[in-house]
Amino acid sequence: MLIEQKVAIVTGAANGMGKATAQLFIEHGATVVLVDYQEQQGIKTAQMLGSNAYYFNPVDITKPVQIQQVVQKTIAKFGRIDILVNCAGGVMSPNGSSSNIDMSEWQAMIELNLTGTMNVIMEVLPHMKEQKAGKIINLSSLGALNPYVPVLHYHAAKAGVESITKNLAFELASKNIHVNTIAPGPILTPFWDKLMPPGEEREAMITELAKKEVPLGRIGQPEDIAGVALFLASSLSDFVTGQKINVGGGIGNIISMNGTFTNSPGNKEFAT
Repeated sequence: MLIEQKVAIVTGAANGMGKATAQLFIEHGATVVLVDYQEQQGIKTAQMLGSNAYYFNPVDITKPVQIQQVVQKTIAKFGRIDILVNCAGGVMSPNGSSSNIDMSEWQAMIELNLTGTMNVIMEVLPHMKEQKAGKIINLSSLGALNPYVPVLHYHAAKAGVESITKNLAFELASKNIHVNTIAPGPILTPFWDKLMPPGEEREAMITELAKKEVPLGRIGQPEDIAGVALFLASSLSDFVTGQKINVGGGIGNIISMNGTFTNSPGNKEFAT
């Protein structure tokens, strides 16, 4: 029970990485407030997760007033906020290269993924400062600084998230507030649906991606992110702040054996 009696807010909690994180937090003793704009799915997820999961109202993280409402309700009911996990974000279409990017979509992506993250932090932070304690966990992307696909606006926003993580960690260390980033690699969530519709073609692409690009040879699952989030939310990470943890099966740190020249199928001299 690594976070017993802690109160956590998890954004993007109706599905994917946010849902898996909320579930693991509850299993380790926390009370979790689920934040998501999808009302029906948010209610359904809260019911599935049990009595320690709460969904108060739909929240679009680009709307500060909606965030204020859920934070006020959390404080009114529980009196504190110990943990914030910013999972909410995503892409709107497959377009994102310099040849097809729509600048209105650029603005919307920055608003969602960067400004939206900061909106939530700014509402939660006064309560953590008053407590003189807190854990903030932001989600970036391995593509933010080492892109694997051309999504300029999404990656730019996530690079900004890494910047605010380091700046806030510097500012808040003296107040015992820890701020860290998780940078997911290829994780199988609804995020992929905007890039490529589900089906045989996507399954084949994901299989090849895992084989060629991921050193551990598989696509990640939301639970892979949740485990790292639990570490960063718990006392196990009390001497960790301002850090980025890559969670991509080795991507970002090492190269897949199948992705190197010496181990390519046609290279009989060096292939292992």
